[in-house]
Amino acid sequence: MENQTYNVDLLKLEGMYVDNLSMYPAFIFLLIVYIFSMVSNIGLTVLICLERILHQPMYILLGNMSFNDALSITTVIPRLLFDILTPTSDRYITYNECFTQAFLGHWFAANFHTILMTMAFDRNVAICDPLRYTTIMNNYMLVKLCVFAWLMSIVFVAALLGLVVPLSRCRSEITNPWCDNASLVKLSCETTVVNNIYGLFYTAILFVSSMGIVAYTYIRITMVCLRSKSKSLNRKALHTCFTHLAVYLIMLFAGFIIVFLHRYPQWSNYRKLASVIFYVVPPALNPLIYGFQSKDIRKQVINILKSKKVGY
Repeated sequence: MENQTYNVDLLKLEGMYVDNLSMYPAFIFLLIVYIFSMVSNIGLTVLICLERILHQPMYILLGNMSFNDALSITTVIPRLLFDILTPTSDRYITYNECFTQAFLGHWFAANFHTILMTMAFDRNVAICDPLRYTTIMNNYMLVKLCVFAWLMSIVFVAALLGLVVPLSRCRSEITNPWCDNASLVKLSCETTVVNNIYGLFYTAILFVSSMGIVAYTYIRITMVCLRSKSKSLNRKALHTCFTHLAVYLIMLFAGFIIVFLHRYPQWSNYRKLASVIFYVVPPALNPLIYGFQSKDIRKQVINILKSKKVGY
């Protein structure tokens, strides 16, 4: 009985399949992406916190996004790097570690959507109703948006993972690069109808609300730009919208593939690739697209670099 309990609590993690020839290039590539993502996201968050000129709603929300990206990529990439250099037969993880990773991974992934919704609301007011922007986006509204973004997602994720806790476990293999809700549910031999229904409800609410608000915002912004006579302002606004949408669509497409392919084990390699894209691409590109294309942020970064050169 003790051995059986031990085997169920210590899970076999399938991880990513990487042959010996590709092992070190894959490790180095992911390590470089991880370091770049951490430096750029944490650096951007600290910059926004320290520079008073950046204490504006748009940049405060961007700081939330960068901080969440740093937490999100840290949830999965360090463990993935470790597993790449570990033989497949020796990749194990405890159930508690697996559950924690699944909870944090889903929370930070959901945060991406909720924070993006608040950023879309901010841009909608700024471009479509500029005269009332300071009145609407006051400090009280900003605090409400930030609290909404972080708390709404954790409530939904707590319910999602809470349904996994009562399930008994009869399997001990995670057929994924890292732990998530679907992988934990598959460990049980009980009926998981409630888990599946809520999982679909959770996914639908998150994706539909996110897509709806983002689509509505960018359609309104596009309409305002088309009616405006300022060609330079239109070009800049539309360029910003399209670059933002590019990263969002990459993340959205990868998310859909993960959810869809979890039901088809024979396509697990494609699901694993989509999982890596989902967790790696947005944190690496968001600081460049949302942050450093901003004139104010670029100016602050240049000033810091110049002051360091003068110091030397």
